[in-house]
Amino acid sequence: MSIWIIFKLLGSLALLMFGMKSMSEALQKMAGPQLRHVLGAMTTNRFTGMLTGMLVTASVQSSTATTVMTVSFVNAGLLTLAQAISVIMGANIGTTLTAWIMSAGMSFDITSAVYPAFFMGIILIYLKKYRYIGDFLFGLSFLLLGLGTLRMTGTEMHLGENQALLDFFASFDPDSFITTLIFLFLGGVMTFCVQSSAAVMAITMILCSSGALPIYQGIALVMGENIGTTVTSNLAAMSANTQARRAALAHMFFNVFGVIWILFVFRPFIDMVCGWVGFDVTMEKEAVETSVFLANSAKLSFVLAAFHTTFNVANTLILIWFIPQIERFVCWVIKPKKVDEEEDFRLHFITAGFMKTPELSVLEAQKEIQSFSERMQRMFDMVRELLTLSSSASNKKDNKAGDFNKLYTRIEKYEGISDNMELEIANYLNSVSDAHLSDDTKAKIRAMLREISELESIGDACYNMARTISRKYNGKEDHFIEKQYDHIHQMMELTDQSLSQMNRLMKGRKESFDINRSFNIEHEINNYRNQLKSQNITDVNNHEYTYAVGTIYMDLINECEKLGDYVVNVIEARMGLR
Repeated sequence: MSIWIIFKLLGSLALLMFGMKSMSEALQKMAGPQLRHVLGAMTTNRFTGMLTGMLVTASVQSSTATTVMTVSFVNAGLLTLAQAISVIMGANIGTTLTAWIMSAGMSFDITSAVYPAFFMGIILIYLKKYRYIGDFLFGLSFLLLGLGTLRMTGTEMHLGENQALLDFFASFDPDSFITTLIFLFLGGVMTFCVQSSAAVMAITMILCSSGALPIYQGIALVMGENIGTTVTSNLAAMSANTQARRAALAHMFFNVFGVIWILFVFRPFIDMVCGWVGFDVTMEKEAVETSVFLANSAKLSFVLAAFHTTFNVANTLILIWFIPQIERFVCWVIKPKKVDEEEDFRLHFITAGFMKTPELSVLEAQKEIQSFSERMQRMFDMVRELLTLSSSASNKKDNKAGDFNKLYTRIEKYEGISDNMELEIANYLNSVSDAHLSDDTKAKIRAMLREISELESIGDACYNMARTISRKYNGKEDHFIEKQYDHIHQMMELTDQSLSQMNRLMKGRKESFDINRSFNIEHEINNYRNQLKSQNITDVNNHEYTYAVGTIYMDLINECEKLGDYVVNVIEARMGLR
């Protein structure tokens, strides 16, 4: 075998993998938001969940993309783990469409059809409005060109006449169960190594179609590929949160269970599928003419695709009735980490292992920003509680000083968490923005970078208030008079309303959000701050309290007003106003 043919084989596999990736990303750019809405709306029960997973995966040609979307919805509370399992089952069926596309590419010479597609694709790419359709055509063309080249390379290699290869496969006893397990293991290892089940399927189709690899061993490779692709997702999920790891384990359980039961009916099941396709399992090369044998072998790519589909459909029909039991099993195996989630700095939605496509990564970042926003409101609630603890001069005497210091330490920790969250999310968004993105996604990333900057400023404002309250509590200044406490509480109530509006926007859809409500609260905060500023000067002149107490009092009022400004900035960024 010449070095040129080896490079041609590797290059055609690279074309195939690149085409799959490009086609999937183009489809997601065209219909990403709509697919996410479909996933959220069409999973009312296990059957609709399964159908949704199947249709979405068949549309975007990527079960990984469907799994990423599904896990993000579980994290956000939009889907239960049980619903996610049904979607993943459907994704396993949807991904079998890839095998049918490949079997067609292996059976017919389709390379001549890709050149008009390339020409149309480049025209559409330059017409900015239709560039994603052009990207899709380019991806599909690369996929078909890779398949066609792979088919021709396989023919040039004369694998069916390669005695060394034939002797290698003949060294395995075709009737031995151990042989099936060996090829099962090889399929899993190959898929894990090349990180592409499509590439392994293409190699298997070439070996089988050329007559070099017997059908039973070929199907064992396909079964191993089913397990190998789940090992990758489980390793990726190791750094993810509990729900993501459970979803990945459920995917592995689904495929491993299917492989186990199919091993008990291995030959009868394969013979049944071969009968459907019209492939003669008993035909031997020596007993018939070479042309007849090769014509029969050419059907093997369809046998592999038919087996892949039948296996996944049958497995889903069996396991879909046991989704609650699968859910209990994965929850029993993967228990949540025993840490205080509130005090533990860790991004809950963004995980490097699941960052597969830029368009979907933006959704992960949005969920993380929502979590960031909610955390900042909880931090503000702690500041309000800190003010209450400091309000009585008797606190130090009735052992509440310990509670005060403990709460102040928590607020300090939250300030550090807010700094880290801003940095981590910004780094993630910057890494996403390096990819080829749609204009809409680029605008979203710019808005999100502004959102996290303003959210971190909210954390700074909360910490500044906490430090001011602590300085007054531990200092020698007089306590606020009752009127001052009332004013501060009223200002903080307005600020809390502003934060609640911000979180309502983060959780919901901006089309249904009333931004005027937020602007009205902000005007109210500004007017109240101006009123209290004038009142403070009068009260100090009337000796109702000292100038030092008045300064601390106005520091808190001004910090609330600044916080309100930051909230409006977050809302404007989210609404895309500037």
